[in-house]
Amino acid sequence: MKRIFDLLLALLAVSLLLLPLTLLALAVGLTSRGPILYWSDRVGRNNRIFSMPKFRSMRFGTPVVATHLLDKPHACITPVGSFLRKSSLDELPQLWSIIRGDMSFVGPRPALFNQYDLIELRTQKGIDVLLPGLTGWAQINGRDELPIVEKVALDVEYFKNRSFWFDIHIIFLTMRKVIMRDNVAH
Repeated sequence: MKRIFDLLLALLAVSLLLLPLTLLALAVGLTSRGPILYWSDRVGRNNRIFSMPKFRSMRFGTPVVATHLLDKPHACITPVGSFLRKSSLDELPQLWSIIRGDMSFVGPRPALFNQYDLIELRTQKGIDVLLPGLTGWAQINGRDELPIVEKVALDVEYFKNRSFWFDIHIIFLTMRKVIMRDNVAH
C-alpha cells in the first residue's frame, strides 16, 4: 500500500510541478557553473548505496560532507542555493528516487555515504530496514539542528508507530514546516 501511495503521489507531484521544476532548473543553470542536478551517494534500505538527485545549491567542487561540517557553508552556496535550501525546493528532484523505489515520501532521511556514526547507530537500532524518506519524523522535529542520537531516537519512534495515517500526518507537518521555513540552518 505504501509503495502504491508513494508512486501515485510522486507521479501526481511531477505532473503538477513540471513547470516550476523546469524554471528552477533554469535558475540553477543560469546562475552558477556546473551541472543542474547534484547526485549524492546516500544510504538506503539495508544500507545499500543509491544516487539521490537534488538541485545543486552548493558551488561546484564543494567537499562532499554534511553542510554543518563545512568551515564556511555560506561561502559554498550558489546565488540561488540559499533560496533553494531554505524553501526545500532543492529536494524536489528526489521525486525521481521515489518513483524508482529508492525512497519513500516518509521515512528516515537518507544519510550521506560517509556519515558512519549515523549509519552505524541506525543499523544497531534496526532502522536500516526502512526506505529512506523525502521527509520523516526526525525531519519535522528538528531537521538540521538535531544531534545524531536524537535523530535516531525519533527514527526509532517512527519505526515503532509507522502507519498510513502517521505518514499523512508527517506529510502535512512537513508542508507546514516548509512554508514556515522552520529548522533550516543553511
